[in-house]
Amino acid sequence: MENGLWTEKYRPKTLSEIVGQDAIVESLMRFVEERRVPHCLFSGPPGTSKTTAAMAMARDLFQSSFEQNFMELNASDERGIDVVRNQVKMFARSMPAGGAPFKILVLDEADHLTADAQHALRRTMESYASSCRMILICNYSSRIIPPLQSRCTIFRFSRLSDDVIGQRLRYIAKKEGVPIKNDGLDAILYLAEGDMRAAINLLQGASATGRPIDDNIVFSISGRASPETIRNMLWSALRGETEQATNTMRHLLLEVGVAPLDLVRQIHKELRNVVDTVSIDTLQSIADTEFRITEGSNGEIQLTALLSALRQSAGNRA
Repeated sequence: MENGLWTEKYRPKTLSEIVGQDAIVESLMRFVEERRVPHCLFSGPPGTSKTTAAMAMARDLFQSSFEQNFMELNASDERGIDVVRNQVKMFARSMPAGGAPFKILVLDEADHLTADAQHALRRTMESYASSCRMILICNYSSRIIPPLQSRCTIFRFSRLSDDVIGQRLRYIAKKEGVPIKNDGLDAILYLAEGDMRAAINLLQGASATGRPIDDNIVFSISGRASPETIRNMLWSALRGETEQATNTMRHLLLEVGVAPLDLVRQIHKELRNVVDTVSIDTLQSIADTEFRITEGSNGEIQLTALLSALRQSAGNRA
């Protein structure tokens, strides 16, 4: 049954459909051809096809027996040692079905497993290697203990290029009969930052308006500010037009609905497009502002102080 999620509807089903990770896909295809898959560790930013690659490899390998020989667990939901002792071990110890050489168990978000669970997992990987291969998926490989990393072949997924994401979005928009303008596509690429899942979700959300998708629709449904508005606010702050910069900031926070934390990060992203050189003091002020907002400080007050610090920094450079 169609669940209405475009991220699932247009998820690649085979390795040949995955784009933007050519070297990794080539290696996984070779594993499938030889029917020899090692334990794997997939690491990288969100939305870069890590889970999709694991599922596609299993489908290519198992074909009709995919359902019997594949299991996915999200370690962020059940992150303790019990999940390893019970669910993981029960699946790993059972024999593969349909003539498959082994089963495949995917532990998504494995960097959320506790240290005890990870230590328990390493023994399970060794004991049942003949009947089960494990694929650990994480955003930060540094959170996986070294003994587990050493037991896995590590694949590092990179952020997807705008060209790759743009082609996929145009394909989906054509399939769904959604008109999308160039500035709307550019806005989605700006916000997605290499995350295919985020880009497809933005496209689906923007399509719900029933109008041709442009940049205004994308930024309004995402709760983010347009880069041009951020740049104008920064120019006002750097020129000493504090009141105008503050009014723009308050408009973004109170009327547009931009979250203070998102606004800080957009300021950091756009500042290099406004000034030739960003000083260490300016970067420190941005970092301090983000930290204080994260810790619960009033966002409007912290952002006002940041805009004032930008003016002071510009005065020092002059």
